[in-house]
Amino acid sequence: MSVAFHKMHGLGNDFIVIDARPQSGNPPVAMSAARAAALAERRTGIGCDQLIVLEPSSTADVRMRIFNADGSEVEACGNASRAVGVLLGGEQRIETLGGTIASSATGHSASVNMGPARFGWDEIPLAYAMDTLSMPVGWEELDNPAAVNVGNPHVVFFVPDADAVDLARLGPMIETDPLFPEKVNVGVAAVVGPNHIKLRVWERGVGLTRACGTGACAAAVLAIRRRLVTGSASEPVRVDLPGGPLEIAWEAGGTILMSGPAAFSFAGSFNEDDYPL
Repeated sequence: MSVAFHKMHGLGNDFIVIDARPQSGNPPVAMSAARAAALAERRTGIGCDQLIVLEPSSTADVRMRIFNADGSEVEACGNASRAVGVLLGGEQRIETLGGTIASSATGHSASVNMGPARFGWDEIPLAYAMDTLSMPVGWEELDNPAAVNVGNPHVVFFVPDADAVDLARLGPMIETDPLFPEKVNVGVAAVVGPNHIKLRVWERGVGLTRACGTGACAAAVLAIRRRLVTGSASEPVRVDLPGGPLEIAWEAGGTILMSGPAAFSFAGSFNEDDYPL
């Protein structure tokens, strides 16, 4: 059976988006870890960082399922949320495993209310209790990180130079550490101005990517909490990723608003029989 898809990206973080709602013209699409990983493979599949399946929702306008490149299904993806917002247009309430989020899209840009940040050690989650704003742990030269759940778990290290960190080596070591029972996304952030951060992210189940929307949310929120920047709900923090900048607005007690571009690359189709469950 032929399945249509859209190829999209947010600042170079790229997605296969399959609209499996009845109004799309596609039949319901069965997805497994094996099929998602095969479709995500860049040499033998279509290629992507994440695969997105849109389904009907009983609680929102659409349900968004998110599969990382390794086939694991995850709770949230900020860049994919903007891509889906741009694809569907206008105002959308989007159900995810991490909670319901709200997107407002105009042209090739979208603002997404990602919901509240969660800071409890058991909300990240961590394997045992500790202060998540100043964690007494380290991995080689990276130490004293902060952690937050922004729909998915993140640990962020604030460093003098984000480019100088060998994140390709340290990222998988930290991602799979027993401290993080559901694994973790790993960010290294450098404050480069009063309200300006430079960030690189090792994504759980993906690896190094050109952009990570939830990573930008995590870094901005934690920098505000540590008083490293002066961001607020009305004063967004600019987060520069390898693929480009995002703006993150947040203050204590509020929800996180992420704003930035998303783009359509091409449309195509694949045969389900070529990618077995």
